[in-house]
Amino acid sequence: MGLAQIYSAMVANGNSLELERCQYVGLSKTYSTDNYTTDSAAGATAMSTGVKTRNGMIGMGPDSVVVETILEQASRNGLATGMVVACALTHATPASFIAHQVDREWNEEIAVDYLKTNIDVFIGGGKRYFDKRSDGRSLVNELKAKDYQIAYTLDEVKSIKEGKVAGLLFDNHPEAMPNRGRYLTEATQKTIDLLRKNKKGFFMMVEGSQIDWGGHNNDNNMIIREMLDFDTTVGQVLDFAKKNRRTLVIITADHETGGLSLPSGNMEKRYSEAVFSTGGHTGIPVPVFAFGPGAEEFTGIMENTEFKGKIAKLLKLE
Repeated sequence: MGLAQIYSAMVANGNSLELERCQYVGLSKTYSTDNYTTDSAAGATAMSTGVKTRNGMIGMGPDSVVVETILEQASRNGLATGMVVACALTHATPASFIAHQVDREWNEEIAVDYLKTNIDVFIGGGKRYFDKRSDGRSLVNELKAKDYQIAYTLDEVKSIKEGKVAGLLFDNHPEAMPNRGRYLTEATQKTIDLLRKNKKGFFMMVEGSQIDWGGHNNDNNMIIREMLDFDTTVGQVLDFAKKNRRTLVIITADHETGGLSLPSGNMEKRYSEAVFSTGGHTGIPVPVFAFGPGAEEFTGIMENTEFKGKIAKLLKLE
C-alpha cells in the first residue's frame, strides 16, 4: 500500500477516504538487511521486532536469533492481543508478529507458534495448517486444550461473547473482494469488542492483505476494491478510537507493490490511469498515518524498525 494505491482508491471513492481523518502523517523506510527491496517477512518483522532482517525471515534477526515481537511483549505485560487478516494466518505479515522461523514458507511450523504465545483472538485463513497437517498433529485440539473457542465461520465468531478465540475461517486464503463480503470489517469489530474487556488495554494487528496481491497482478481495479475494503475497516477503527479517546491507531504498509504510478485520470469520472513498473515490490518509502494519543510520534521520516519501540514506550511496556 503505497501512496499511489491510496490515491487511486481515493479518486475512485469520490476524492475521499476514511484514513484522511488521520492528522499525523509520516514515511517509513522499508529496506531489509540483504535487499534494497524488502519482502513482507522482513518488512513486517522490522515493524514487529524493531530489528531489520533478511528477506524471507520471520520474527528473528539476520543471524537467526529470535527477537520478541510487540504483540508478544504486550501479551507478556498483561494486555489483551489480537490479529485479524485477509489472508492465511501463517502468511508472512501476520506470522511476523507471533512466529519465529527462518523461512516464511514454513506454514506448518508457523501455525505451531500460535500455541506458544498467549494471543487472545486471531482470525483469518490457513485452517489447513492447523488441522490437515503432514505431521498428523491436530493444532485445533491443542488450541481447545488451551481454552480457545474454535470458530469456522464469521457467524460463529460473532456469537462468542468473551474468552479466547481461534477463528479459522478459510482453508487457505479468503477470497478477494467483493466475494468475501464484510469479513475484514466485521471480524475487526468483533475482535475489538472482545479485547477491550481487558482493563490494561490491548494491542491488535489488522491487515488488508490482498492490496499487495492486486499490485503483484498489476490489477488496479483489484487494488481499489481491496483498498476500499481496508479503508472501511479503518473508518470503523477510527470511530472506536475517537469515542474511546485512549486508543492509538497506526496505518502503514510493509512495502509498496507493483511500482504503481498514476500519470493521468479524471476526478469527475473517478478514474485514474494505472501504470505499473514491476510485478514485484519496490523499495520506495511507504506512508504512515496515525490517530489518537501518541500519534505525533509517527510523523517525519522513520525507519520501519522504529514502530515497536515507539508503541512499547507509549504503552509503558516492560
